[in-house]
Amino acid sequence: MIIFFGPAGAGKSVQGQILAARMGWRWLSAGQLLRDTRDPELTQLMHRGQMVPHDRIAQIMSQAIAKAGDIDQVILDGFPRQLEQAKWLVDSQPEHGRSIGLVVVLEVPRDELLKRLAIRGRADDTPEAIDQRLEIYRQEMYPVLGYLTEQHIPVVHIDGVGNVGQIHDRIYAEIEARELA
Repeated sequence: MIIFFGPAGAGKSVQGQILAARMGWRWLSAGQLLRDTRDPELTQLMHRGQMVPHDRIAQIMSQAIAKAGDIDQVILDGFPRQLEQAKWLVDSQPEHGRSIGLVVVLEVPRDELLKRLAIRGRADDTPEAIDQRLEIYRQEMYPVLGYLTEQHIPVVHIDGVGNVGQIHDRIYAEIEARELA
């Protein structure tokens, strides 16, 4: 598994989809999977910029990973976002028959994130929800990355500023260097 990590607007979905299409891999966006559930309780949480309970997102992600079947790699976009989720994912690697090969952290300055989110225009991208998600991301990012590093999972920080192709090339170079492609 390859994990894409970064705040809302960093480009995780775009880059994950491009990589999945290029390589024939499965892209799994936690946010999209949650929006697709059409669960009113989850929808309300997301509109308020709050995190979905661990057991709910773990169940959704587990089912999605299982559905990937024998596809070579699964790209996780926006998951894990909390330490509890990271521990669950590491512990469940044998159950899923997959290991975490790389964590890609897309680094994008706040002003660029705000511009991108304004353009995206998603229903849950209200100014309040954006600020709430950025704050949650800052608070929870370091423990998750620290834990994954302690588990000897490679974590790379990629400059997420530039055109889509430039950013993709940076990501692909890291994947190729680790012989995951």
